[in-house]
Amino acid sequence: MERSRLIAKLAVRTFLIFLLAALSAVIINQGKLQHVGYINLYQWRMIFPVLLIAGFITLLILCTVKKYRVADLNWLLVINTVTLMAYGVAISLRIAQLMH
Repeated sequence: MERSRLIAKLAVRTFLIFLLAALSAVIINQGKLQHVGYINLYQWRMIFPVLLIAGFITLLILCTVKKYRVADLNWLLVINTVTLMAYGVAISLRIAQLMH
């Protein structure tokens, strides 16, 4: 149980560090991002990222309330966080491709 607690906390902290780095990159490169143009966002395509983010927030709150003592919730949080990081990398690569 200690291993799942440690890995869950590590995954959440790593995600938050990546999120801060991405936000700082957006702030620094605001001028370049204006030339990217309009990205077409369809309503049904956005349901999956919204569910992923809502699941992350829900699992983070549940794990924090239960103080990371439930191993199953910890592992679900780890899987959700890794999936969310992979989605973030995919978005970053897409924006980088559009910038060049």
